[in-house]
Amino acid sequence: MATSPVKDFLVTYLMPEKCYERIFVSFQLNAPCLKFILNRIAGFWIILDTFLAQLPQLLKILWRGSAEGLSLTSALLQLYAFSCPVVYAVANNFPPFAWGERLITLVQTAAIVFLILHYRGETLKGALFLLAYGAVMFLLGSYAAAAVASVMQDSSLAALIASKGLQAGTNYKNGHTGQLSTLSVLLSWAGSLGVFFVSLQETGSSFDTLSHTLSAGLSCVLLAQVLCYRSSSTTKKKSE
Repeated sequence: MATSPVKDFLVTYLMPEKCYERIFVSFQLNAPCLKFILNRIAGFWIILDTFLAQLPQLLKILWRGSAEGLSLTSALLQLYAFSCPVVYAVANNFPPFAWGERLITLVQTAAIVFLILHYRGETLKGALFLLAYGAVMFLLGSYAAAAVASVMQDSSLAALIASKGLQAGTNYKNGHTGQLSTLSVLLSWAGSLGVFFVSLQETGSSFDTLSHTLSAGLSCVLLAQVLCYRSSSTTKKKSE
């Protein structure tokens, strides 16, 4: 007997077959199954954030030929936050497949920092920064002690939170979001909610969960700014 494509998709990617039978056949809202599904969805959001969040921002800067409205300090903090897991993984001899996706995000963020400087007329400074950054990463990856890498890893979330706060402050100060990518903000928002949900399941009301709560809250602020400023800008253009 042929199975439904919808069932095949759900059983393959979202839930065990027994949960499908309980929810969609017996119409029973089973708590463990719902928790399993939410965790799986959160995992997908985290993966999308890790792989794709920076790419729309990079492409938008290149397409528009401008980095207006983007905070350089925020981008540098993001770069640091994304560098920490790579340094930690290399220092602890993790296999490349365990941290390769972080390297992709790191390269994209480094390119964004360069483009911000480039479109501010500081191309040479941007090129020198990339050279210096590459050298520092090589030295850290080759010679950093495990304790140093651990401290960097522990500080990465704080750097990411500060990055979001600075960008939100820049948006408020400018009264617009400039070239901030809506899709990047949306992916980051989904990823931060996914991390928050997973941390809530694993650590309860610990300090880590509070940090992830703050990160998710700032992602919500950035998303609200993007939507509100875009809406007000569209309304203004129509009235004109």
